Amino acid sequence: MRIIQPSVKVEEFDGKKMLRKIEKAGRTCYKSEDRITDESAGKFVTNIIKRGHESVLEHEKITARVICDRGVSHELVRHRIASYSQESTRYVRYDKDVEFIEPCFWAVPHKRAYYKRWQVAMSIAEMAYKGLLDIGATPQEARSVLPNSLKTEIVVTMNLRAWRNFFKLRCDKAAHPQIRQIAFMLLKDISNGLPIVFDDIVKEF
Repeated sequence: MRIIQPSVKVEEFDGKKMLRKIEKAGRTCYKSEDRITDESAGKFVTNIIKRGHESVLEHEKITARVICDRGVSHELVRHRIASYSQESTRYVRYDKDVEFIEPCFWAVPHKRAYYKRWQVAMSIAEMAYKGLLDIGATPQEARSVLPNSLKTEIVVTMNLRAWRNFFKLRCDKAAHPQIRQIAFMLLKDISNGLPIVFDDIVKEF
C-alpha cells in the first residue's frame, strides 16, 4: 500500500495567443475588428468578463492532468462542458502496491486517531482486492471493494468559461476539502498563464 499526495499538471498554453484569438472572435459581435492592436486583447477580454459576456471565452480551452482520489473525480466529472479521460479500474490491474490519496482533512496532528483508522481501512481494502485477484476475479470484478480514496489519474479539458465556473464553485469554502485542494492547485497554475481571465477569482485556500 502506498499513500500519496494529490497533484496537478497543466499542459503548456500560450496565454497571449489565446487572448488574441478570443478578442478576434468577440469583436465579430460588434464589427470592431479594426480596433485590434498588438496590445488590445487584454483590455477587451477584461471588459467582456466585467460585462458578463463570458460565452466568448469558450473559444479557448486548457487541459490539465489531475491525480486525486476516486471520490474527488466523481465531483470533477459533474462539470460541463468538459472532456475527461480517466484511469479505468475495469482494465487497470493493481498487482503491486495499491495507491491511495491521503485525505487532507485528516493529515493534521489532532486527527491522528482518524487517520490511523483510515490507514487500517485502506490496508484491508487492498488485501481484499488482491485476494479476489488471486482467486481469479477480474479487475472489473475486484474493484467493487476499492474505496473512494483510491488514487486515480484523469485528464481534463475545459474551455475558459467552464474553468471559471469550476473555480468559482470548487474554490468556495462550501466545497469538499479535497476537491477544493485540487481546485486551488489548478487555479494557481492556470491563472499564472492567463491572469486577465482568472484574477477576479479568490486564490486564498
